[in-house]
Amino acid sequence: MKRIALVTGASSGIGEATAARLSEAGFKVYGSSRRGALVPGKGYEMLALDVTSDASVQAAVAAVIAQEGRIDLLVNNAGFGVAPAGAEESSVEQAQAIFDTNFFGVVRMTRAVLPHMRARGQGRIVHIGSVLGFLPMPYGALYAASKHAIEGYSESLDHELRNWGIRSIVIEPAYTKTPFDANLLEPDAKLHAYEEVRNVVTRRVQAAMAGAEGPDVVAETVLLAAKADKPKLRYTAGSLAKRLRLLRSFAPAGLLDAGLRKDLSLA
Repeated sequence: MKRIALVTGASSGIGEATAARLSEAGFKVYGSSRRGALVPGKGYEMLALDVTSDASVQAAVAAVIAQEGRIDLLVNNAGFGVAPAGAEESSVEQAQAIFDTNFFGVVRMTRAVLPHMRARGQGRIVHIGSVLGFLPMPYGALYAASKHAIEGYSESLDHELRNWGIRSIVIEPAYTKTPFDANLLEPDAKLHAYEEVRNVVTRRVQAAMAGAEGPDVVAETVLLAAKADKPKLRYTAGSLAKRLRLLRSFAPAGLLDAGLRKDLSLA
């Protein structure tokens, strides 16, 4: 019997690669996006799902349950970021919008599938986090904050759900070469005081993205977490992410701080 997977934000990038890889591995996959358009040639169906809408989330989960009777795996991937900017350069409204998708979207999706998973006594929830969930980047404060929130939420959730045979796991990629960077939201309260350093950081991030690993690396890590008999709380995805996790764990704080600022060409 094929395991049933639901992947949010599956129209491109990490979500698309993950949906395709799970399908290749034998999962029956339902991808989702706000439009939900069917893409010919894909090995999975697409659903219309807006993770910022309670009604949309409930409707999409109900549709999969009605069709399949269960959801074995939820991959919370939908999210967006803000182009490099000072934290002061985003309004409170913009900060709320980021969290509504990146964090509260995760909460909505998780709450929608859990009753079904608990009733069956099994399930797995995989959240696409980021290395910024454990190593904040200057000029990326709000995105980093949303990923920090996912780290804390997932680990707490995992402890709560193990008695029902359900596990909650975070995947932590570093720079990943996807269309994600082309769709970054511009800060809505730009200040001249940040302009020079904002431009420097933007160029550095663009260069890093150009040479980054592709989304297949993340998709393979999701599959590993989905199939592991004894999954870990978190998995880094890709060589850079592994190095950064080791540095965060073992390098002196001052050395890591200086290295981060040097890498981003900060004074």
